[in-house]
Amino acid sequence: MNNDILKGKWQQIKGEAKVQWGKLTDDDLDQIEGNAEKLAGKLQERYGYAKDRAHQEIDSWTRRYEPVQR
Repeated sequence: MNNDILKGKWQQIKGEAKVQWGKLTDDDLDQIEGNAEKLAGKLQERYGYAKDRAHQEIDSWTRRYEPVQR
């Protein structure tokens, strides 16, 4: 997902991020502010993921929020 789209939808989807990654705190989610790099950093910190793994998790999760193209 484009980082701009993630930022734009962050307020709508951050609760779902909390469900997906339960170790993220509300403060973490507020600090992330829809920034994919910050989210990746928090996933690395909380889950011990490698950078590539964190980005794979984010890409997989955000695909469901991309607009459907016809």
